[in-house]
Order: sequence, then C-alpha cells, then structure tokens
Amino acid sequence: MHKIYNIVVIVASFLMKLIALFNTKIKLFVEGRNDVFTKLKSSIKSADTVIWVHCASLGEFEQGRPLIEKLKLNFPSKKILLTFFSPSGYEVRKNYEVADVVCYLPLDTTFNAKKFLDIVHPETAIFVKYEFWPNYLKVLKNRKIKTILISGIFRENQVFFKWYGGWMRKSLQAFSHFFVQDSVSEKLLNSIHFSNVTVSGDTRFDRVFEITKQDNQLNFINHFINSKHTLVAGSTWKEDEVLLVDYINNNATENEKFIIAPHNIHQQEIQQLKKSISKPTILFSEKEGKNLEEFQVFIIDTIGILTKIYSYADVAYVGGGYTKSGVHNVLEPATFGVPIIIGPNYYKFNEAIELVKNEACFMVDNSQKLSVLLSEFLLPKGKRIEAGKRAQNYVLDKTGATNKILNYLK
Repeated sequence: MHKIYNIVVIVASFLMKLIALFNTKIKLFVEGRNDVFTKLKSSIKSADTVIWVHCASLGEFEQGRPLIEKLKLNFPSKKILLTFFSPSGYEVRKNYEVADVVCYLPLDTTFNAKKFLDIVHPETAIFVKYEFWPNYLKVLKNRKIKTILISGIFRENQVFFKWYGGWMRKSLQAFSHFFVQDSVSEKLLNSIHFSNVTVSGDTRFDRVFEITKQDNQLNFINHFINSKHTLVAGSTWKEDEVLLVDYINNNATENEKFIIAPHNIHQQEIQQLKKSISKPTILFSEKEGKNLEEFQVFIIDTIGILTKIYSYADVAYVGGGYTKSGVHNVLEPATFGVPIIIGPNYYKFNEAIELVKNEACFMVDNSQKLSVLLSEFLLPKGKRIEAGKRAQNYVLDKTGATNKILNYLK
C-alpha cells in the first residue's frame, strides 16, 4: 500500500501542475513550493535549534497559534518553522511575525521528506489536529526526532482503524505523544495499542480566550452603537441574510442596532444586501465623514475585524448554518459571553452541539423563530444574560490544553 501511495503522490503532483494552468488556488499550491528548499537553506543554519510546527490550513493554524506563541516566549533562542499544506493557510499567514520561517510543506515523497529534514534538522516536530504524512513520519521516526500531535481528533471511520490500515497505523509509531481533544480519540488509539495519549482538549479554546485580553476597541463601532442593543451577525451567507433582513425590515425596534459581516464581500452582493434593507444602512467602506449614529445597520465589507466586533455584541448570529459546509466559528462570540444564534446545519461541530445543549446557542430554521428569539433577548430580565454566561463558562472550562503540551515539551 505504501508503494501505491507513493505512486499516487507523484501522479497527483504532475496533474496539479497541469490544473494550475487553469486554477488560481492550485497555481498558488504548486508555485508556492518551487523555492521552498532554497528559502529553508537561506533561513536555517546547521547550528540552529528548530521547532517545526505543521498546519494543514488556517483553521489548524489558529489551533496551533497559542502553543507557537508560548514556545517563542519560553524558548526565545530556538527558531520556529511554520509550514502549511494549503494556500488558504499560507497566503494569509505567510508574514506571521512569531515564526522565524513560514513556508509550504513540500509534497510527501521520500525524497522531499529526507531533503526537508536534512535542511531543517528539527529538535521537535509538532503536527496540528490531523496531518498524517507517511513519508515524513517515517523519516522522523528513523531519525528519532521527537514528534507530537496536538489537538488531535480521531474517528472510527479513519483508515487507522480499518483492517486494511496497517501501513498507516505504522506511521503513527512516529509520534512520541498524542495530545487529543476527547476521550473517544484516546480510546480509539488505545484500541490499536497506543498508550502514549493525553486528553488535553482543544487549543482553540486557549486561542479564543486570549482574544478577550487584547485591545478590542473600535471607535467607529462605539459611535455607531451609541449604547443601543446590538446584534452582530458574522460570516453570513445569503440564506442567513434573508432571515436577518426580514427581521430588520419588519420587526426591529428603534432601540436595536445591527452589524452584518458577510462571509463573501464581493461588491455586487454587498450592494444587493444593502438595497434589500429598508432601515438606514451604511457600509464600512462608506463610513468616513459620516455620522454613524444616524444608521441602524452597519455592513462590514472588509475582513480582519469581526473578532473585535463580537466584543460589542449583545447577541451574535453566526452564519453558515444553511450551507453544506455548516456553521462557522461559534467560539469567538462565546468567549465574550454572548448568546449565539445559528442555522440548522451544525451537527458536524462539537462546540456548536455542546453550546446548544448548554442553552448558550440557539438554532433557528425560519424567520418566525428568529423573530421570537430576538424579541426574548430584548427583554431586560430575559434569558440573554444567563445564556451569555453559559457561553463564556463553556470556553473557560475548556482552556488549558496549551499549558499541558508546553509542560511536556519542557
């Protein structure tokens, strides 16, 4: 099976070069790897002590970020190498200031793995969540390099737990320790004779908790809100916006303000959204020189500030619950002690499931349910405050994974 895998990787590499001629994302994937070895040779010297952290994409980076930042703080003399598999991670975080070197991970061939590790010679290799590359893991094991998995999550349908998965189970032997999110993952690893497992939880909770400690002030948001009850709708799709606009146009009171940060900020779609709203509405891109207090709806047609905006919310609506991929990140509003509203597709996301069970997050699947819920949240002695406390406590109770991993590495 390993030989077949190697052939597939080589064939895939060739095909991606062809696809790159017609696909922008694949072009970034291919061209971004062209000068990786040159970049590494110029950035890492033989005398350097290197900690290598690998993430599949942006979501895994956010999980690894709390540990990366603590490693830099505790081991300032060591170089941190951060690698990504996907362009959606690398292109966003290629200038991440905490890492000494950021680059793509070369494709998983035996040649690439040996060459990569010859140059990098890491003291420790850290994989985030579920990146399992057999050739890299084989070379790491052969060279006896300390290798750990953090925020790992395993499911019964993965190849490791199938009768034909022996070659991939062998790859797991490279890991010195597994830090996993839940007891299910621990039991699955135990079932294939791995006992070097700690249930540490998900480092994402440490990341979102740290957000509350940063400066989240945005003066223009203060001016817009003007002490009024505010709903922040983040990462919304058209289906979410239909419900929100229906409430704004037909049920919203003068004491309510609405901030909408769409998932897609294409100008045509933003203008369509603005035109569909009958209440005074302004875009982020139009705010200069305007008296923001005069508007009831603020559409954020930019990226990078949603997390800060959540800190102003009385209620949060997190979009994506009407799409196939499912609801977006509910932890960011939860950490600020805000009750959350989502659409019906959330069953692939443990934190959303648990927040719903804790009555800190509420699912709506039609305009009427949204209207009733938002009306309840307007009541001064209603369930909004208690729901928000439950959301925040949910995050606080799950922090600490980063310190457990750090203690092991020390």
